[in-house]
Amino acid sequence: MSTVQTTPRTSVRHASATGGAAPRVSREKQRKKAANVGYAILAIIVFVSSVFPVYWMINTSFLPSSLVRGTDLKFFPTPDVFTLNNYVTAVTDDSRAPFGPAMGNSLTVTFFTLVIAMVLGFLASLAVTRFRFKGRRTFILAILVVQMIPGEAMMISIFRIIDNWQLLNTVVGLGIVYVSGVLPFTIWTLRGFVNGVPADLEEAAMIDGCSRGKAFWKITFPLLAPGLVATGVFAFIQAWNEFVMALIIMQRPESMTLPVWLRTFQQATQATNWGALMAGSVLIAIPAVVFFLIVQGRMTGGLVSGAVKG
Repeated sequence: MSTVQTTPRTSVRHASATGGAAPRVSREKQRKKAANVGYAILAIIVFVSSVFPVYWMINTSFLPSSLVRGTDLKFFPTPDVFTLNNYVTAVTDDSRAPFGPAMGNSLTVTFFTLVIAMVLGFLASLAVTRFRFKGRRTFILAILVVQMIPGEAMMISIFRIIDNWQLLNTVVGLGIVYVSGVLPFTIWTLRGFVNGVPADLEEAAMIDGCSRGKAFWKITFPLLAPGLVATGVFAFIQAWNEFVMALIIMQRPESMTLPVWLRTFQQATQATNWGALMAGSVLIAIPAVVFFLIVQGRMTGGLVSGAVKG
């Protein structure tokens, strides 16, 4: 008889406890779901806010000047108004600096800056990370101090140095300025990546029979590939988009880089051709997009490739 009375009481307590926990679990799930929805909406807003200016630039580049200056908004270049005249004008108009030399100058100086900055930055980061030498801390501190000084504060000094070297209106002169500006950040960034790769990996490879050089190239270097690519992207973007130093050093029309060439669309005596200006902006953006698409896969591809023994 006692067993029959005890069993229902135990069942009632279990049901009561279960019934109290279920609403709490349900409320937690609802809060998490509401938070996820809120984060998704916020992400969409940020994405649209970031992408819309780029889309509007591309959209405007395919519209005729009458619609660009008009009050009617065209969110899509319909077939009746679609035109490529803005791109033709941007590339072939003789009233401004030529597009071809500007593109060649930008590609050359960017390639020069990227190669020199990456080689010097990589070697310097290895030196300050893997070796202990006198003046190492001072060198690292000097890198930080140099990065704190704005480039505009040194414009006059840089101009006088490049002028004394007779390198005004030359890709070499502008490349030297770009390398000096990019190199401190490159060294500091690569130092963090090199410091994150344990030296024990190289020692283990050397125990297995590898030489020091082979251990570095087979084990350490693949692990540093993402850092090299990420730093190279920064160096490319800074050299490709830099305007102030290029405006000061490259003064002749045939020596202009693309950012300075884009400035020639705005003239004091003529109305700005906004359609051609947007077309020129799209043309400038294309090489940067192509470069990123080429290297973005390598930013993650080398994360673990160097840790595999074989």
